[in-house]
Amino acid sequence: MCRAIKMLHNFTPPATDEEIRASSLQFVRKRTLLASLVTAAPPRDRAAEAAKARARSAERFRRPA
Repeated sequence: MCRAIKMLHNFTPPATDEEIRASSLQFVRKRTLLASLVTAAPPRDRAAEAAKARARSAERFRRPA
């Protein structure tokens, strides 16, 4: 769905009213979709997720001994 949202800033020629309307409509639809999502999973802990990401990064970019 979000692939249809186009970058409209800093183009020559400027975006048309139709392009602006289409992109804004897609943006609103995306927000509505995200607001309607429901999960039964417990909430994740940001600190724990950050620690896992740091561990993955350290493993990925470790220097060979």
